Amino acid sequence: MALELRHLRYLLAVAEHANFTRAAEDLRISQPTLSQQIKQLERTVGVQLLDRTGRTVRLTDAGQTYVHYARRALRELTAAERAVLDVADLSRGHLRLGLTPTFTAYLVGPLAAELHTRHPGITLDVREMTQDRIEAALLADELDLGIAFHRPHLPGITATALFSETLSLVIGSQPPGADHRPEPLPARDLLDRQLALLSGDFATRTHIDAYFAAQRVQPRIAVEANSIQALTEIVQRTELATVLPDAVTDDHPHLTPVPLEPALPARTVALLRRESAYQSAAAHAFTRLTRHLVRARGYTPA
Repeated sequence: MALELRHLRYLLAVAEHANFTRAAEDLRISQPTLSQQIKQLERTVGVQLLDRTGRTVRLTDAGQTYVHYARRALRELTAAERAVLDVADLSRGHLRLGLTPTFTAYLVGPLAAELHTRHPGITLDVREMTQDRIEAALLADELDLGIAFHRPHLPGITATALFSETLSLVIGSQPPGADHRPEPLPARDLLDRQLALLSGDFATRTHIDAYFAAQRVQPRIAVEANSIQALTEIVQRTELATVLPDAVTDDHPHLTPVPLEPALPARTVALLRRESAYQSAAAHAFTRLTRHLVRARGYTPA
């Protein structure tokens, strides 16, 4: 019997669910059909791939090795299909982009607008996730590109620096006639302010907390939120201050950045991709567009 792609997909489904019934439901085929197809695969490769003797179905040692290469083969075939369908003139295409949450507040909107204006035939799939998940998704070929921060990356990830992100204290609009550019605020003066900050699951909050610890200050945190939009609304309507990337205030005239002394350490924003991944015309176009937009908006070079 000749090996077919469905056999690989069926084996991966059973390995993922550790159960024939649940795998069959996921694949929308009958359980007897799935069992028969797996047995055909085992006869073809000449080795037992699944251990069916326990309460759950487990991969044998040979099965674990086979699944490793099966996943790679399916990933490469999927990339090949995208390459065949890719149109160099950008009249159509698809791009899967992952980014960390703070970039949804100031970067993804302009990028999506620019991409749609220049290349309306390209569809954009945007996913907000942590940097660890972005890198894992790139390696699994679940994303084409990622926007996150430069740091030690997983093996196989290539990072291209885009710009340097700076952060400041952010307050509501200043009263009419006030100086448009507030004087730097000493970090120790944060003890006299109540803050609304991002929650601890944001990498930005970790960055902010490290700054507070280095300056030996413990501000009074009145509000924690897992949404930058929530923070901007709170700061606009209360006396609370927050700490956000300066770029967020560019599109929010009702917010005023106040530089801190010493300044919070800058972070390098990077475009991530899988080192060996096929780069579609859409991915190349998005990379060029991103670099152009970063320069046009005057972000600090990395």
